[in-house]
Amino acid sequence: MNATSPVNTRLILLLGFGGLLALIVLSSVDALLALRRIEATDNSIRREFVSRNRALNEIRTSLYLTGTASRDYLLDPDAATADVHRDALRVVRAQLTAQVAAYPVPSGDLTAALTSEIARFWDALEPVLDWSAEERRARGYAFLNDEVYPRRTSMLRLADALSERNEKQLHEGGERIAAMFADFRLRLIAVLGISLVLGVTLAGVSISNTLRLERQAYERYLEIEQARAELKELSARLLEAQEEERRTISRELHDEVGQSLSAVLLELGGLTATLPEASRPRLDAVRKLAESTVAVVRNMALLLRPSMLDDIGLLPALRWQARETSRRTGLRVDVAADSEFADLPDEHKTCVFRVVQEALHNASRHAKATVCRVTLSREGNSLRLAVQDNGCGFDLKQDRGLGLLGIQERVARLGGTVSMESEKSKGTLLAVTLPIQ
Repeated sequence: MNATSPVNTRLILLLGFGGLLALIVLSSVDALLALRRIEATDNSIRREFVSRNRALNEIRTSLYLTGTASRDYLLDPDAATADVHRDALRVVRAQLTAQVAAYPVPSGDLTAALTSEIARFWDALEPVLDWSAEERRARGYAFLNDEVYPRRTSMLRLADALSERNEKQLHEGGERIAAMFADFRLRLIAVLGISLVLGVTLAGVSISNTLRLERQAYERYLEIEQARAELKELSARLLEAQEEERRTISRELHDEVGQSLSAVLLELGGLTATLPEASRPRLDAVRKLAESTVAVVRNMALLLRPSMLDDIGLLPALRWQARETSRRTGLRVDVAADSEFADLPDEHKTCVFRVVQEALHNASRHAKATVCRVTLSREGNSLRLAVQDNGCGFDLKQDRGLGLLGIQERVARLGGTVSMESEKSKGTLLAVTLPIQ
């Protein structure tokens, strides 16, 4: 099965997600900067509008004060009070001149026209400030109607024109802000579109890669399960072949070698009567050697496959094994059972016999135990076997030999379970549970 290299896949995903993250970060930074620029521009436009509007209001106020002071000066019959109005008029003139000069757009045409109109107004008013009381009474009213009011009206009209221009500039600024928002909106939509396309592409690649990995993992799982089933089948066949080989070797030892040695013993017995007296000690030694060999062959045959396991059942075979272990090693073995278990399948009998054989071997050779108890019981549809000794114990996490692995393999093949409990200087308990039909 051809598959994309994991390195290439990781590189593609890294570049894709890194690029998407970088695009999101850059777009966020750009959006923040754009919003800051829009906010700064909007604040600047509003500040300029407020500043110009405030200046225009001050100019209008000064213009109204100019007209009022001029009227009071020209029409007041009292000379002393007229002087006060004239001084106030000069103060207003100074304020008005300063206000026009400080207007935020001094170079505009309307501002220049207003400045020129104010200058002409003061030029016309300047000679009047030196009039006597009689001249003011004689000519003041006419001058007020012909010069002061028309010029003030003209100056106020120019101030209104400046106000209209100020509002127009505010409107233009609002349009500029709207244009900036429209541009920002377009850029944001473009970035979101690119991010969406890239995100969908990455999601597609990720999903495809995940599905491919899942498919590969499932195929590997099926391969492992198949290999495990084949190994289990192979193990079962090996155990069957081993038992069959042991049965054959045991039968051959018992039938061929045992019978041959028995025939040798018979022949030696027949030779005893025909040989001289001096040769009988040597003949007796040969006969004892043959008898010992017969016993060894018989024991080997029974250890390989006790015939009683096939002939008279599991429990007698276990008791024989207990006696033989006690005779050879000095380990006292007690066997307890709640029935004869004559109806057990052959493979269950063989499994229990081999488990007990291995457990007794470990208890006598490795655990240095002096007492071991074998318990066999039936609980519902399960067969329970327990082997407990008083040996030195061992560490279950570290000391696991081939014998224990063999026990687990035999029991697992029949669908059973194995559990062990062991502590240093407190012995070991081996518990096996096998399902039976």
